[in-house]
Amino acid sequence: MTFRKIALATAALALMPSVQASEVFEQAKITAGEMLYKVECRRCHAADSSDPSYGPPLENVIGRGAGAFPDYDYSEALATSGIVWTPAALRAWMEDNTGFLPGTKMRHVGIEDRTVQDFILTYLASLSAAEKQ
Repeated sequence: MTFRKIALATAALALMPSVQASEVFEQAKITAGEMLYKVECRRCHAADSSDPSYGPPLENVIGRGAGAFPDYDYSEALATSGIVWTPAALRAWMEDNTGFLPGTKMRHVGIEDRTVQDFILTYLASLSAAEKQ
């Protein structure tokens, strides 16, 4: 799905009388975030723990301690870091994980565009919120 398709879907949702504009905007951000997640993160991380992946799954990552997902072999640096995955910590990790935490085994990806980070964070938050409902 392209950003043009997202824009068209958002416009179509906005025309529906039962949907508030803020809900449409939030859903568009989640959809864009999911697309960007698939491009930037999915090659190593699943969004759902039942889906196999090389890295730890990212469902419920917001608020989770770094190195805390069970049965994943984390680097010592990450496992002992004491980091809690807040939106700010995840943003710093996405931008420069090896600068944020030297000694991690994850290769540097470098998502520097703050808008892309915002969309991915919105998507990750939706995964955490869905589990708490």
